[in-house]
Amino acid sequence: VQLQASGGGLVQAGGSLILSCAASGTAVSVNLMGWYRQAPGKQREFVARITSGGITNYADSVKGRFTISRDNAKNTVYLQMNSLKPEDTAVYYCNLIPPIYSWGQGTLVTVSS
Repeated sequence: VQLQASGGGLVQAGGSLILSCAASGTAVSVNLMGWYRQAPGKQREFVARITSGGITNYADSVKGRFTISRDNAKNTVYLQMNSLKPEDTAVYYCNLIPPIYSWGQGTLVTVSS
């Protein structure tokens, strides 16, 4: 199983980015899929999740700004990030919940003030 996150970059505070997580070896449609992030010097933390039925949940820190979605045909999970803040700077990863697969390299999001 591979979960490849992409779409990160440098953005100014208040800007937007959309991250993608392309899955191979497992179907995103039947799994509880999640986005996580790890800021410099901090532990990895939960950001958002989407159930097989499409129900979504978010960490309080991103609620109202981030949206998780899924394209079953492309076997890809997305994270739309709006109103970005410097504290959103982190490496973002996707995985199942619980995270049973390798984390991979993630994708770096840097938000400048």
